[in-house]
Amino acid sequence: MPGTVDANLAKLGITLPQAPAPVANYIGFNQVGNLLVVSGQIPLVDGKISTTGKLGAGVSIEEGQAAARTCFINLVAQVKAAVGDLDRVKRVVRLGGFIACGPDFTQHALVMNGASDMAVAVFGEAGRHARSTIGVPSLPGDAAVEVEGMFEIG
Repeated sequence: MPGTVDANLAKLGITLPQAPAPVANYIGFNQVGNLLVVSGQIPLVDGKISTTGKLGAGVSIEEGQAAARTCFINLVAQVKAAVGDLDRVKRVVRLGGFIACGPDFTQHALVMNGASDMAVAVFGEAGRHARSTIGVPSLPGDAAVEVEGMFEIG
């Protein structure tokens, strides 16, 4: 019988992918006590980056939001790989967003709302979190967005 989080994912029409494998010398997640830190996830879909380029220079806010949602789904896939039962997540503690953009782009928060809104849709009130969002000149594989996360596990 699926748990609450799995039921929320199903209602949203989301099937979690396999947790993406690290592409360099790091691990996908690290648990210390009841905190699970998940490495930054880019918008990978079927092994390919779904949104490349820079916000404000060819990538729209809406495309960036969709990329941030995909990044969050990949974060959840890492959490599932780490703890198995997603109902063990007591809180999304923090999300960190990296938005590839030019120096004049200022709508980082709107882009990152794609991940934040998904956190609440998937985890309910436990999905409300602290966050930081910064603009960067480039990301791995020319990804438009990368999102990292910290989760409290029970």
